[in-house]
Amino acid sequence: MVSYRKSSTAKTSKFTGSQLQRLVCAYFRCRMRWCSSSMLHLLRCVRIRSCARRGKNTLPLWIREIWAYIRLLVQSLYFSSLTDSDVVFDSVFEPVFWTVDYVTRWFGTVFVCLVVILTGSILVIAYLILLPMIFRTYSPPWIAWHVCYGHWNMVMIIFHYYKAITTSPGSPPTEKNSSPFVAVCKKCIIPKPARTHHCGICNRCILKMDHHCPWLNNCVGHFNHRYFFSFCVALAVGCVYCSISGRDLFIEAYSAIELCIFFKFSVKTNYQTSAPPHTFKEKLIHKSIIYMWVLTSTVAVALGSLTLWHAVLISRGETSIERHINSKERNRVVKRGGVYRNPFNHGRLNNWKIFLGVEKTSHWLTRVLLPSGHAPLGDGLQWDVFPVKKDLIPV
Repeated sequence: MVSYRKSSTAKTSKFTGSQLQRLVCAYFRCRMRWCSSSMLHLLRCVRIRSCARRGKNTLPLWIREIWAYIRLLVQSLYFSSLTDSDVVFDSVFEPVFWTVDYVTRWFGTVFVCLVVILTGSILVIAYLILLPMIFRTYSPPWIAWHVCYGHWNMVMIIFHYYKAITTSPGSPPTEKNSSPFVAVCKKCIIPKPARTHHCGICNRCILKMDHHCPWLNNCVGHFNHRYFFSFCVALAVGCVYCSISGRDLFIEAYSAIELCIFFKFSVKTNYQTSAPPHTFKEKLIHKSIIYMWVLTSTVAVALGSLTLWHAVLISRGETSIERHINSKERNRVVKRGGVYRNPFNHGRLNNWKIFLGVEKTSHWLTRVLLPSGHAPLGDGLQWDVFPVKKDLIPV
């Protein structure tokens, strides 16, 4: 018995793996004539799967590397201890965010041109239609008021808009330095100081970032935040001024346009009415006044609300991004029974002094009420994080 087992083992050990596979395939071919169609189909499926498994490693190397990288990315969502809903959401919607950033970056130039065209059209109407009308109808004191205020407002709008567009908001240094930082940007791979955030549209980190403004085609950050806010204030106040002072002119122009429409309707229906005493030039003037009043009133409401919101944020010593961060942090601290306080809030008056760069009393005139290109206080890399009781700037 022992000799028989040894001899049988020796015989079977002579067959290699490839010879066994050939024998199995020959056996299946011989059995095909006696197998039913369903059984034949099953055997073919088994053979195809076995052949596919044998040919798995025959794929090109670059395809296997890409597949391994994709598997690693997917597995990182499950095996990372820092994974949460925000990470999964960012990973899933990353193509959507990239598309929005690309479109916003491309449309930034279009938005800037739109602002220039709309503002220029209001100036053309003011100089060609309203200013001659003011000289004919108003008294000398009112003429002086409208001319002085109108030109001051125009200079403030143009100056601050130009500075907000052309001034860089500021970025942290890329070379090695001794400035303190609170995190490392996972996209720029550079240290991020306090109040610094990454802008996907500008594709860089911004010091004291507030938001990316498509109407400026630029980020609003440490070095141009004051220009942006001053432009919003000047434009909103100018639109309110045009809306209030042009209300009576709008009512007259609207009534004249209605009279012209009624006359056209009466002509079509064969009613006997007198022709309106308005020429083509007068109709053009009426339509221009209506266009100016509707545009300035709409912008006054929309931009005025935005300006008031930013004024509230400046009074609290925070930006638009920090508003959401502080809200989450406040809720977290309150749940633990504590009281959260914004570390960059130095009081309403001090916050405004720091934001506007007011260092002495005369600066309220030279740096706030008049165009000024002075740099903001600080470098945007280091911040005083503890509120103090005394005034930071005794003005």
